[in-house]
Amino acid sequence: MLSKLSVRSERALVLGVVAVMLLTGAVWLLGQRLHVVLLPDQGAAWYYWQLPEPTVWTRLSAWLGYAAHQVVSWGLIHYAQTRVRRYTRGLKHVNVLALAANAGFIALHALQTHVFYDGLAQDVSIFSSQGSVVLLLVVVLLMENRRRGLFAGHRAPIPATVGDIARRYHGYLFSWAVIYTFWYHPMEATSGHLIGFFYVFLLLLQSSLMFTTAHTNRWWTVSLELLVAVHGTLVAVMNSGPGGAWPMFLFGFLTVFVVTQMHGLGLSARTRWALFGVFAAAVAVVYSWRGLDRIDEVVRIPLIEYLVLAVVVLLIWLGALATRRPRGSTPARERTSPS
Repeated sequence: MLSKLSVRSERALVLGVVAVMLLTGAVWLLGQRLHVVLLPDQGAAWYYWQLPEPTVWTRLSAWLGYAAHQVVSWGLIHYAQTRVRRYTRGLKHVNVLALAANAGFIALHALQTHVFYDGLAQDVSIFSSQGSVVLLLVVVLLMENRRRGLFAGHRAPIPATVGDIARRYHGYLFSWAVIYTFWYHPMEATSGHLIGFFYVFLLLLQSSLMFTTAHTNRWWTVSLELLVAVHGTLVAVMNSGPGGAWPMFLFGFLTVFVVTQMHGLGLSARTRWALFGVFAAAVAVVYSWRGLDRIDEVVRIPLIEYLVLAVVVLLIWLGALATRRPRGSTPARERTSPS
């Protein structure tokens, strides 16, 4: 078993956030060298940053890089789950390996972008990248239901088996969601790309700190959940200006925060009511200007997340039922073969 290192995971987290800022700056700096002629924008379902004439090599460079990154990440998660298992305050060697591996693949993707440009976007829908992040956020809601509840601190009636399965295997799912999204995009230096890569780098940092106390720090994890509101809002403003859909993203994700996420932070009832009051006042101010006929935007994202959560819970529960061995049965390999 790999031994624990002397570096505390909380210190590694702080240094990691600084490194993420520097990495994002490097993406911006290197991006000034990219001068690729792209096709005209064709609407919301079109991903603009892809080559007009891809080749076998541009496609292979992205898919092979993604596959290698994914296999290494899953391998490290499997090793940690089978050999480490125990949460500690200090970094373990597997954490150092994960940090180094992710840093190496970030450098590889940067090189791949500048040589071949295309990411996975050439072959898959833009909605698959967005959907993978939504699925990650939804599974976090599922995993945290036991600790913080789903609605104002009250737990949803989710079978314990479903929550246990989500906690046991979430690392593999989250790794796929983050790494797939990372390789979906070329490492461009637009404002939207930089915000997205900053967020993805933080998620890669979080995954690298598996089985440490920093990985489960509730203030850190809720910050990662809230950053999607910042990312979605800023990208919406950049794409469509002040009159665009940014309130849907801002207030949609903040609704999930006041309904669910803030109740796992140990805040007093007075503080939670104060946060809800600020949120409600902000909604009132924005929609008095935007028009009350559009206030349904506030609930669109929460409805999607909670509905997807219900579907995920149902699928996991049905899967658990389908694979559960009947009581009293014996696995085939343990049965005595007839003589």
